[in-house]
Amino acid sequence: MEGSEKIRAFVVDNFLLGDGSYLKDDTSFLEEHIIDSTGILQIISFLEEEFTIKINDDEILPENLDSLNNITAFLNRKLSDN
Repeated sequence: MEGSEKIRAFVVDNFLLGDGSYLKDDTSFLEEHIIDSTGILQIISFLEEEFTIKINDDEILPENLDSLNNITAFLNRKLSDN
């Protein structure tokens, strides 16, 4: 399973009760009230464990974590830096 598919599956399973039918790649998690601040921490833990990366405090920004597209782009940057 590709990185973006793993992230989508995590979000759908953990925050949308398995129904990701309306979740688009550019849907804002915060604006659509899909994920709150606690959910962001869950996503960070998932990303760090699943992809063996470390997310620094200064990287916890909406432009990195507020949609599937943002997370995928951020993850690609982190993985290419390693």
